[in-house]
Amino acid sequence: MNEKQRTLKAPVSFVGVGLHTGEKVKVTICPAKENHGYKFQRVDLEGQPVIKADCDLVVATNRGTTLEQNGARVYTVEHILAALHGNMIDNALIQIDGPEMPIMDGSSYPFVEGILSVGFEEQNADREYFELNTNIPWEDEERGIEFLAIPDSVYRLTVMVDYNSPVLGTQHASMYNMEEFNEHISRCRTFVFLKELEYLAKNGLIKGGDLDNAIVLVEREHVSQDELDRLAELLGKEKLKVEIRGIGVLNSTKMQFENEPARHKLLDIVGDLALVGKFIKAHILAARPGHYGNVQFAKVLKEQIRKQEKEGRRFDLSKTLYDINMIESMLPHRYPFLLVDRITEMGEDYVIGMKNVTMNEPFFQGHFPGNPVMPGVLQVEAMAQVGGIFALNQVEEPEKWMTYFLKIDESKFKQKVIPGDTVVFELRLVSPIRRGLVNMKGTAYVDGQIVSEAMMLAQIVKEKE
Repeated sequence: MNEKQRTLKAPVSFVGVGLHTGEKVKVTICPAKENHGYKFQRVDLEGQPVIKADCDLVVATNRGTTLEQNGARVYTVEHILAALHGNMIDNALIQIDGPEMPIMDGSSYPFVEGILSVGFEEQNADREYFELNTNIPWEDEERGIEFLAIPDSVYRLTVMVDYNSPVLGTQHASMYNMEEFNEHISRCRTFVFLKELEYLAKNGLIKGGDLDNAIVLVEREHVSQDELDRLAELLGKEKLKVEIRGIGVLNSTKMQFENEPARHKLLDIVGDLALVGKFIKAHILAARPGHYGNVQFAKVLKEQIRKQEKEGRRFDLSKTLYDINMIESMLPHRYPFLLVDRITEMGEDYVIGMKNVTMNEPFFQGHFPGNPVMPGVLQVEAMAQVGGIFALNQVEEPEKWMTYFLKIDESKFKQKVIPGDTVVFELRLVSPIRRGLVNMKGTAYVDGQIVSEAMMLAQIVKEKE
C-alpha cells in the first residue's frame, strides 16, 4: 500500500539558546499542508521571510548547517530536521524568532519528545520516496571524506569516524531503518575536543556552548585550572568547575553509548540529508563525514533524483508471470476489449502488467484518422483489468468471480499513447481488500514516463457456483 504523507497534529514550541550565537530563541514546529515539505520562517524579521530546507540553499557548514533564502538566514538546522525526518514527518513549518536553532541538550531528543507529545496527522497525499537505482560514490580526497549510496528497500545508514585520537580512535555506528532513530540515535549529543574550544571561542562560535549541551573530549593527561579559567572567560562563563582525571570526557556525565560521537555523526547525516527533499530508499555509507560532506552528498543525491526522473521509471519486462492464455482464464474480456497482454510481476500489494499498442487496434479507425491516439478511457480500462487480475488472484477459483467498477477518481492524462508504444501498468493497493472492495492507484508508463494515472475502486463478486 502507498504510504501517506503526515504532519503534526498540533504546534509544539521549544525555548533555548543557539550553540554558536548564544541568543535565546523560541521555536514552534507547526503543522503544514500536503507537499509543503520542511520550511523555516524568521518571524522576528520584517515580512517574516520563509527559508526552504533545501541543500541548494546551504551557504555555510562551519560547525553546523546554515540556510539562506529571501534575504534571511537560519543556522544549525540539522538537529531539528533530523527529529522531523527521523519521525517520518513530511510537512512542517518551523517558526523561529532568532537566527539560530536552539541547541537544547546537544541532541535531537528534546525535539523528538515534543513531536511525540502532539502526535501525527495522516494526510491524503501519497509519500514519494527517492528509490536509488544505481550505486553512487562521492569523495573529497583533500578532506578524506567518502560517501557511497547503494540501492536498498529501506533507509539505512552506516558511519565510520576516525579522528586519530586516543579518546575516540575509530568508531562505527549503524541505523538499519528509520524505526531505530528515536531510541538509538536521537539522544546522542554533539561533541568537541578540548583543544578546539579556544579556537572556536576566539572565532565567535559556541557562545551558547555548555557542559550540559556538548560532550567535551580531553586527549591530555593534565589540563591546568588556569587553562580552564581562560576558556571559561573566552566562553563568557563562570569558572569551569570540573576535575580533569586524565584522558577521557570532560563532562561529569558519562557517554550514553560507547560510540556516541559516531552516532551523533549519523544523526547529523539524517538531518543534513533531509535537505534532499524526499525520503530515501538506499543504504548510505559514510567515512569521516561532517556537515560539508553531508551537504555535498545531498546535492549529489538531488542531482540523481533529477536524472532518474528524466530517465523515468524502470521495469523488467523480460519476466512473465501470466501470459495471454492465463489472463483469458481469469478475465471475462475478449477481443476487442481485452487490453492486457502480459502480467510481469505481482506482490502483496501491487501488480505490474503491460500492453503492446499496435496500429491494428480497432479504436484507431475513429480515434483519430491520420492521428492515432489511444483513448484515455481505454487506458483506465486497461489499468482496471490489470488490477482485476490482482484482485482475482486473491480468491479461489477466480474464473467464478467478476470485477465491477464502483468509482474512478483523480484521472490524469499526461501524454499521448500511440501505435508502437509499450504501456506498463502499475497498480498498488491504497487500503487492504475488505468485503470484496479493492481500492487501487493505477499508473501507466511509456518508456518510464507517466502517461496516465487514476484512483479506482472496484468490487469482486462471485457470479457462479
